[in-house]
Amino acid sequence: MPETTPTGLTRLAFGGDYNPEQWPETVWHEDVRLMREAGVTMVSVGIFSWALLEPSPGKYDFGWLDRLLDLLHENGIRADLGTPTVVPPVWFYREHPEALPVAADGTRYEFGSRGAICHSNTDYRAVAANITTKLAERYAGHPALAMWHVHNEYGVPVSACYCDSCAAHFRRWLAATYGTVDAVNEAWGTAFWGQRYTDFDQINPPRVAPTVGNPGQALDYKRFADATMRENFVAERDILHHLAPGVPVTTNFMTALSQCDSVDYWAWGREVDIVTNDHYLITDGRRTHVNLAMAADLTRSVAGGAPWLLLEHSTSGINWQPHNPAKAPGQMARNSLAHVARGSEGAMFFQWRQSRRGAEKFHSAMVPHAGTESRVWREVVELGASLDSLSTIRGTRTQADVAVLWDWHSWWAQNLAWRPSEDHDARERADAFYEALYDRHLTVDFAHPEADLSACPLVVVPALYSMTEAAGNNVREYVENGGTLVVSYFSGIVDEHDAVHEGPYPGALRDVLGLTVEEFSPLLPGESVRITGPDGSELTGDVWTEFVVPREAETVWTYADGPAAGHPAVTRHRLGEGSAWYVSTRLDAQGLDALLGWAADDAGVAPRVDLPRDVEVVRRVGESGTYLFAINHSSSDAKVPLEGPGTELLTGERAAGRLVVGAGAVRVVRLDG
Repeated sequence: MPETTPTGLTRLAFGGDYNPEQWPETVWHEDVRLMREAGVTMVSVGIFSWALLEPSPGKYDFGWLDRLLDLLHENGIRADLGTPTVVPPVWFYREHPEALPVAADGTRYEFGSRGAICHSNTDYRAVAANITTKLAERYAGHPALAMWHVHNEYGVPVSACYCDSCAAHFRRWLAATYGTVDAVNEAWGTAFWGQRYTDFDQINPPRVAPTVGNPGQALDYKRFADATMRENFVAERDILHHLAPGVPVTTNFMTALSQCDSVDYWAWGREVDIVTNDHYLITDGRRTHVNLAMAADLTRSVAGGAPWLLLEHSTSGINWQPHNPAKAPGQMARNSLAHVARGSEGAMFFQWRQSRRGAEKFHSAMVPHAGTESRVWREVVELGASLDSLSTIRGTRTQADVAVLWDWHSWWAQNLAWRPSEDHDARERADAFYEALYDRHLTVDFAHPEADLSACPLVVVPALYSMTEAAGNNVREYVENGGTLVVSYFSGIVDEHDAVHEGPYPGALRDVLGLTVEEFSPLLPGESVRITGPDGSELTGDVWTEFVVPREAETVWTYADGPAAGHPAVTRHRLGEGSAWYVSTRLDAQGLDALLGWAADDAGVAPRVDLPRDVEVVRRVGESGTYLFAINHSSSDAKVPLEGPGTELLTGERAAGRLVVGAGAVRVVRLDG
């Protein structure tokens, strides 16, 4: 069996994507000298190097990579070696132009960027397998090799192709998935609008049509595109497992909900040996550290709670957003250690040396354009030392307090056309509920709707439009056995084929919530509603209202105005040993905090009221001990109570009582005992 940590790495991973082919070979020795100065332990190499490794069909040049890996090994630096299959060489596309992907409108993309691949193309699959085989045969036993890095960021920027090859592949996928064309007709509801098929050969991808197409077809095409990329990953992985046994294989995910919506990471997490993730701050005016924490928690959850690895983030500004501010002093270390707190076994960057040419030349790097006489470089060196002092946390696991249900298939389904309101956004609700839990200083695990929830005192469902019957039964059993559930509106409505569950809304959640919904009544932009409690207190909702009919549920809050005036807005259903809460409007931050406060009381989950806003406290626990990470994202010093004495690992000082964490600082205490 392959390892689940980089082989030969005895410390936390620290380094970045290294692209020495962009520089004269004379620079390499300077790079390695600086890597040693910074405490670099691993670099990712070869990810975009196919054109150099195979400059013409069947002609190979591995000499430069031989020298590079030897140089890294001589200096004690491990290599995350890429298979360069994200960018085939131009000669391949000149021979096989049909391997370039086609958009839904029929436009064929051109060579000159990255990730321009039709994943159904058999010629691409053949040459990808060939270069992967050549690399594995040559480097399987190289002493610098720590792990394999297949492809790069699957799904970015192209996940689905709509060419004729994909059409044929889609038909084969449908036949394997459904067995008969009649089963496809049933799943897609093709009786509507006269879309019935009598043969698989009649089915095409959901290309551009005069109006909205079949939603079941569109949803299945997203599944097909994801599965096709995963087939290609598995093919490369299996070659590497066969030729380099014992060396782990990964590919870098992008789990941040705002960055990649075409990949089912629950499925991908089962295929990699090590879950790795790339994360870049979304600078849209929101609190970037909350999105960072969410991405890290989601990545850890995809890894099944096991340690994972942050394979890319930025030392400072990035270059592909409308506005790309630099990170403030200390922010790079704070961001890095926040990922480590939530389970990462290190902090890697894109990239080592900042490029002078190409599309990402203004993307920050460990060695910036300003060189080593710069704040960024000094902070890189400081971070390397900090990570070295935390080596004993390797293998420990982050402890979570609550769970949030998330499913990429549901997100795909909800984002299809013609829903009741375009202002309802599943990701926005997930972000909002997560932020409310974060502000109550609760660490979150994400879970698939059919996963075992028995260990979670509180489970939150912020937006789960699509749910299987199995998922509905799962959450019902969870509540009956003593769990506390919180569900937001427009959840449980359809099954896995985007077919509305039979009977009143909310379908799969009707029984566990003890209510029905007669009708949705979304609000117009700018409209809001007041909801009131029995004590006269008042909350505000917008975007959405519903006509809720309690069956066994009790009404907790009521619409005071708006289209659903007089109807329940928030309910609670006591079922078995537990309780299920439902909110039928989009609450603001104050309302979400109140709702989660009531539910947390039911669940016996106490908030950390002794912590100020924007100070997070996260625990990692394992055989080597208990580690408390205190991360202060605020502009004021904070005092964090400790449950016992310990040693602060970044300074070596003893700590007890209340730990002082300076503004923007991080402290990591290994508790005694």
